[in-house]
Amino acid sequence: MPGSSGRALFACRGAASTSLRSAYRGAPAVEDHYRARPPPAPCTTSWVVDAIRGSSPARSPAVDEYAAWTRRHPSALGSFEQIAAAAEGKQVVVFMDYDGTLSPIVADPDKAFMTGEMRAAVREVAEHFPAAIVTGRCVEKVYSFVGLPELYYAGSHGMDIKGPTSNEETTTAALLQPALEFLPVIAEAYEALVERTKGTPGARVENNKFCLSVHFRCVDEQSWSPLAEQVKVVLRDYPDLKLTEGRKVLEVRPSIMWDKGKAVEFLLQSLGFDGRSDVLPVYLGDDRTDEDAFKVLGRSGHGLGILVSKFPRATDASYSLQDPTEVMEFLLRLVNWKRQPPSAAPRSRV
Repeated sequence: MPGSSGRALFACRGAASTSLRSAYRGAPAVEDHYRARPPPAPCTTSWVVDAIRGSSPARSPAVDEYAAWTRRHPSALGSFEQIAAAAEGKQVVVFMDYDGTLSPIVADPDKAFMTGEMRAAVREVAEHFPAAIVTGRCVEKVYSFVGLPELYYAGSHGMDIKGPTSNEETTTAALLQPALEFLPVIAEAYEALVERTKGTPGARVENNKFCLSVHFRCVDEQSWSPLAEQVKVVLRDYPDLKLTEGRKVLEVRPSIMWDKGKAVEFLLQSLGFDGRSDVLPVYLGDDRTDEDAFKVLGRSGHGLGILVSKFPRATDASYSLQDPTEVMEFLLRLVNWKRQPPSAAPRSRV
């Protein structure tokens, strides 16, 4: 795999960021294409509650069930030699979700801190590969957790994409914000949701700039259905917003054709890596919203999705890891593999 110094790679990213801002910011083709609204999905309370339960498994899987699932989605650590063989001679690009992937899922979303060891691992990844955080959080919030200016950040499920900065710069440069026109209605819906859900113990509404998150991790299960109904009632007044679900969170987003998968496509194109057989995008994520990115990589035929989950579930990811601890181990192995001379790289046994 061809190598390059961190400084040269950062310079390449900076050039890509500048060219993409001029090429895409305000470009009619991009804005018109993604402003089109898809047909609204049914938003019944039963659908929402079923989704909540599906994202919150209450029991450990049977041994046979888990074994069958891991045969289809083997451990990325146990299969590392196979992954390394697939990456041989290619430019690896690393995409990472934040909550549940780089940090543990916690009751208070404002306290989802990553460990110092994880931050060091992500920093090393960024020194050796183009790397991005793709999250439902707003960029400002996730950057306050991660604190690494050398990364790309795609916040609000990819609706706020910003590039790396130098140490002298204090803010990241915006590359694309396809939902900019929705900011006023999102702010209004936020106030309405806070007011409507304030009587539900444990419920919390988070403003992620281009989307809203209704957290129910601390809500009693008997209150899930009433909470979902409250959210649905509010959204009746906002037809330009849609309701989706994630890992113990309800997501309110603009009804545009944009998601984490589109963000991955945009970033690959930004770096000149789209459609190339000598590039291997690797995406790590734990949430249902990460499935959009897994699907994109699956369709391309030359990317790897890695689901972070202890529980079997339907996924388009190729591999699996159980938790952020295993994610960190995988990232460090990837860095160590990159540091090896080509002749020393591990070979697949398959």
